[in-house]
Amino acid sequence: MTRLFNDPATFTEDMLEGFLDANSRYVVGVPGGVVRAVSTPEGKATVVVGGGSGHYPAFCGVVGRGFADGAVVGNIFTSPSADDAASVARAVDNGGGVLLTTGNYAGDVMNFGLAVQKLRSEGIDARYLAVTDDIASAPLDQIEKRRGIAGDFTVFRCASAAADSGYSMDDVERIGTAANDATRTLGVAFDGCTMPGAGEPLFSVEKGTMGLGLGIHGEPGVSSHEMPSAAELADLLVDGVLVEKPAGSSDRIAVILNGLGRTKYEELFVVWQTVARRLREAGYTVVDPEVGELVTSLDMAGCSLTIMWLDDELERFWTAPADTPAYRKGAVAANAGERRSASAAVAAGADTLPESDEASRECARFVLKSIDALAERMVSAEDELGRIDAVAGDGDHGRGMVKGTAAARSAARDAADRQGGTGSVLAAAGSAWAAKAGGTSGVLWGAALTAIGNRLGNNGTPGDTDVAEALRAGYTALTSLGGASLGDKTMLDALDPFVGAVERSVAAGDGWRSAWSDAVAVAQKAAVGTADLRPKVGRARPLAERSVGTPDAGAVSMAMSVAAVAELFTNQGISS
Repeated sequence: MTRLFNDPATFTEDMLEGFLDANSRYVVGVPGGVVRAVSTPEGKATVVVGGGSGHYPAFCGVVGRGFADGAVVGNIFTSPSADDAASVARAVDNGGGVLLTTGNYAGDVMNFGLAVQKLRSEGIDARYLAVTDDIASAPLDQIEKRRGIAGDFTVFRCASAAADSGYSMDDVERIGTAANDATRTLGVAFDGCTMPGAGEPLFSVEKGTMGLGLGIHGEPGVSSHEMPSAAELADLLVDGVLVEKPAGSSDRIAVILNGLGRTKYEELFVVWQTVARRLREAGYTVVDPEVGELVTSLDMAGCSLTIMWLDDELERFWTAPADTPAYRKGAVAANAGERRSASAAVAAGADTLPESDEASRECARFVLKSIDALAERMVSAEDELGRIDAVAGDGDHGRGMVKGTAAARSAARDAADRQGGTGSVLAAAGSAWAAKAGGTSGVLWGAALTAIGNRLGNNGTPGDTDVAEALRAGYTALTSLGGASLGDKTMLDALDPFVGAVERSVAAGDGWRSAWSDAVAVAQKAAVGTADLRPKVGRARPLAERSVGTPDAGAVSMAMSVAAVAELFTNQGISS
């Protein structure tokens, strides 16, 4: 388990401070992550990698010459926010464009995609590439749905080396795409990983067995198998990956036997003995193999086999020199450019809020109380939400909701103190929630609150119809951004019936407060009902069968949230 920490809530921040100090000759910190310590040459195409932390040396450990220009660092197993991704990209860009690349997880795709939109609006040539190497997470005819696991490393490596060789952004993107198309990974877990401060692992593996097809965010395998010998495991992994050899590929391959965090190097070498023999017997030439920990999952016990089929360009970039905190190969040229100064936390000036009237400011104070209630409810529910989420996901939903609501509460209070109206307070809360919580739910909650605030505005007291229409606007923003549908086993399955119930009650003449209170039971029933659904999107999708019987954590937290607001009506004696 993860034993060494101060405050579990600041584990990532504490880790990053130590990492930057220990590797100051390689990297400096910027808001949202780390970048190379030496400034980017003018016109150079750049590569920014990233995702949640917990995977060291991925992702911040591979920032340096011959590898990434920067890394965006999220909370453990949680996507960084769009603001963080854009911040790191801005820091490395010097006119040549930026390729942002992550594993194929909903939160990463959403947040990095939003970052690309922001950067393009600023005139920066930004692109995005999601890695899809995990053969266990979707069939070959749905390859676009596959997760990115240890194959992240080969894709990041080749795209970054291409950028350092002087390739244009078009060609860097082409190389990254080619590396992704040529990479396949299969992994196994012997035991689950434990989040800092948690007393139990996110999942357990029955004694004498292993889970095949694990994820790197604490997701268990998709099937259970009897624990094999090292040679039998090597056969299983080799056979599983080779069957997916891309059509027309050469017989020269890059290979990674990757440890997940708690499998000893000596054990990996025993497995490699058979892996290497089997690959050579199959007629392959193994080029610069890597055996060790490159993409971990905290303290998970397990390993994975990655193969990238090489062409001349991919082989050149796979074998190119690199010098980073955690990965070194060959001899790199001397650094060119000036050393960046280490970033310091500088308080930005507060944005000017739109004008508001006293009626709207009074409503904003109620909004602040509501967000306070949400934050308190999520603190008490953190463990429960994490337990539900860990059944078929990564177990981080409770922690993400705590961080998101805490950030929203602080930002909302600041906006209210500055005489912000209803819309301003909701928009501030939404922006902070998305920025600090990260992940899928963080950016979705942020978008929903912002849309609700935009509809309510900063003048007057919203009427019953205004509130119903604002809830619908929040729902629409969430569905437009997330791409999920009703029945996909997400927070939508609780929010949709709640919003519909409020709309019907208001249309029948009820006040919005009583309509809201009555609709809570509808949301709670719908959240419980998600236990019967199979997830069709997100990290739980590869473990759909395991998810059946357990409600969706996002739907449960949504029902908890609307109930927390309704309790304010009861406590204040307000019924209409």
